[in-house]
Amino acid sequence: MRTQGILVIFCLFFGGCAVGPDFEAPPAPVTAQFMESELPVLTVSTTGEGGAAQVFVLGGDIPGQWWDLFRSQHINDLIKKGIKNNNSLQAAQAALRAADANYRASIGNLFPFISAGANASRLKVNGSAGGSSSSPRTFNLFAAGLNVAYTLDVFGGIRRQIESDGALVDFKDYEEKATYLTLTGNIVATSIIEASLREQIKATNELIKLQENNLDISRKRYNLGAISQIDVLAQETQLSQTKATLPPLQDALAKTRTTLSVLIGELPSESKLATILLSQISLPVKIPVSVPSSLVKQRPDVKAAEALLHAASAQIGVATANLLPQLTLSANYGGSANVLKDLFKDSANVWSVLGNIAQPIFKGGTLLAQREVAIANFEQAYAEYRQVVLEAYQNVADILYSLEQSAQQLKISTESERAATETLKMVQTQYDLGAVSYLNLTVALLQYHTARINKIRAHAARLSDTVALFQALGGGWWNSATSVQLESGDK
Repeated sequence: MRTQGILVIFCLFFGGCAVGPDFEAPPAPVTAQFMESELPVLTVSTTGEGGAAQVFVLGGDIPGQWWDLFRSQHINDLIKKGIKNNNSLQAAQAALRAADANYRASIGNLFPFISAGANASRLKVNGSAGGSSSSPRTFNLFAAGLNVAYTLDVFGGIRRQIESDGALVDFKDYEEKATYLTLTGNIVATSIIEASLREQIKATNELIKLQENNLDISRKRYNLGAISQIDVLAQETQLSQTKATLPPLQDALAKTRTTLSVLIGELPSESKLATILLSQISLPVKIPVSVPSSLVKQRPDVKAAEALLHAASAQIGVATANLLPQLTLSANYGGSANVLKDLFKDSANVWSVLGNIAQPIFKGGTLLAQREVAIANFEQAYAEYRQVVLEAYQNVADILYSLEQSAQQLKISTESERAATETLKMVQTQYDLGAVSYLNLTVALLQYHTARINKIRAHAARLSDTVALFQALGGGWWNSATSVQLESGDK
């Protein structure tokens, strides 16, 4: 018992140290703002749908279900289906479960390995084989016992490997969160694209109808000799050119819908997607913007890169421990008898205790090279982590700039559409009275159509940029159960 007590103290004492660096997460960049200029309080505003000014709430927290801010039941339903059925998300979740199971398996290496065994045999022994003149003898042999093997983690190599495996669980966890964020963001962004394409198709069809009506009038006037055939041919050409813009829009719309089907895990042929319009998607007017120092804690890609850095750090400890002595203890206890009933008698007891220590001396430089590999891998992971952080801050800054510019663009497009609409009304009236040529009407129609398409795209851009900002700031995965409390515009 005294020997066993000394052994326990020895294990506890030497089990407390672990070679290699103790990992510390790199500090967040020291900066007070994302952009070169100070973050504006709000964007410009304009009249009409999607024209509300967006207020930036610095230090605000993003809700877990940030897409609720767009006030679209259609989008909410799609996201529910996507979370339930998307194959990429399910694959990421399975990878996380596998990493967690591997981590739990590696923890088992800290404990002794205990096995039990038993065997029965019948033997015939020839005495002459041992130099004896005795006649051959036949007998039974029964044996049973417990075997215990324990590798002492004297220098922490096992614990560093467990630490590395635990960091890989974190990596897979953040990869799953990144997949979730990408999925929800793509569903919202793709829904906005679909709605934008529908509006553009609608505007083009209305222009085609107007041009067809004008062409009918022109043909009648041509039959009366009021205009030349050249005017009619010019209108027919213009109508054909306008119609030619429809197939690309319709093709893009069809492909957008198939993309949505795949995102929610359904076959395009079986997915029954509802129609969504831009007017059914509200523009969030209060935008929470995290303080810059929080970004490294919120972005799943940054946290995933940090987890890989942690795993690489622990591998330095593993490689270092492999250079040092390895101490293994083993023991077995059991019995051996010729008769089964005697197997568990004291006289049949057998036992052994073995301690083994091995110090690598020469392995052709392999162990040293492996440690150099671990250090280089850590340096690579650290450089990659810093790059991911830089790109994360760039991503947020770019989108904040885009939000202001898309607001400006929508204001300009709205004013342009208003002017083009008034111009078209005046020119159309004058054309109907024969006061202006079709060339004047053609110019007015094209200006109106261009202005209207630009406004639709600018409206969609504001919505898309808002989606991108929520994604760039991490998507609020840390608030997955938080209800939406921020206001939304265009109610």
